[in-house]
Amino acid sequence: MQVIEVAAGLIKRNDRYLIARRKAGVHLAGFWEFPGGKREAGESLVDCLQRELLEELSIQVSLPIPYQVVRHEYQDKMVELHFFHCVIDQGEPIPLECEEIRWVFAEELTQFVFPLADSAVIQSLQREASGVSR
Repeated sequence: MQVIEVAAGLIKRNDRYLIARRKAGVHLAGFWEFPGGKREAGESLVDCLQRELLEELSIQVSLPIPYQVVRHEYQDKMVELHFFHCVIDQGEPIPLECEEIRWVFAEELTQFVFPLADSAVIQSLQREASGVSR
């Protein structure tokens, strides 16, 4: 089965995370996600994330810090999501490659429909925000 590697940014500002809604016509259209995208051949995950955030949101981020890796199997493919904490260095996010963007508190993330693959990360972020350890 094909494994697709994806880098996603957990971009936080004023205790809120930046989330983006996927455009119509793409895999999981209409779902919310942490911005990022597929790794290209020969590209590091950090380079991938920095490229995707520039393309999708017109922002540059600080050096991403690895947070969590999640593997999720869909009917036709396996997705390996690499989540990174990062901070915007340059630019203000604008939705170039997504339907819309929002800044939300960790406890609000469950009010949005995310792909199942994101649920473990959302739970971790909410535990951390509430001060509950694993």
